[in-house]
Amino acid sequence: MEFRSKIDKYFIATISIACLVILAVFIIPLSVDNERTKTDILIVLSLCVLSVGFILWIPFTIKYVFYPDHLLVKGGPFKSRIPYDKITRISPVKEIFTGYRLLSSKEGMELFYTSAALGSVKISPKDSEAFITELKRRCPTVQIKK
Repeated sequence: MEFRSKIDKYFIATISIACLVILAVFIIPLSVDNERTKTDILIVLSLCVLSVGFILWIPFTIKYVFYPDHLLVKGGPFKSRIPYDKITRISPVKEIFTGYRLLSSKEGMELFYTSAALGSVKISPKDSEAFITELKRRCPTVQIKK
């Protein structure tokens, strides 16, 4: 079973601002340089496209997939395989800008598990109730905090 990440207006605004800043950082110096060559332009624009593409790739490909023995949390090149027996609890997210997170919404949840380097991952499934129901089915010992 697969769940996609919820994307809210706050997150869209944050990503848009980040992309605009990246564009400005690449384009403004290029536009004021009178000694630029076609090679300079090609390199700078390529780096700009790659940077913006990477920023957009991660949040818009986030998904949470339930497999028979583990939960896969994936976004862009980042992924975590979380065995169900390692999951301890799930609670609402208080701070979305710290820790390991693969979410694209202010309204999310933090999944705590014992095999994590940072102790948890922050997620934001579109249908959080169905996600929690499926998680409880596969991991009956999980503690749910509201």
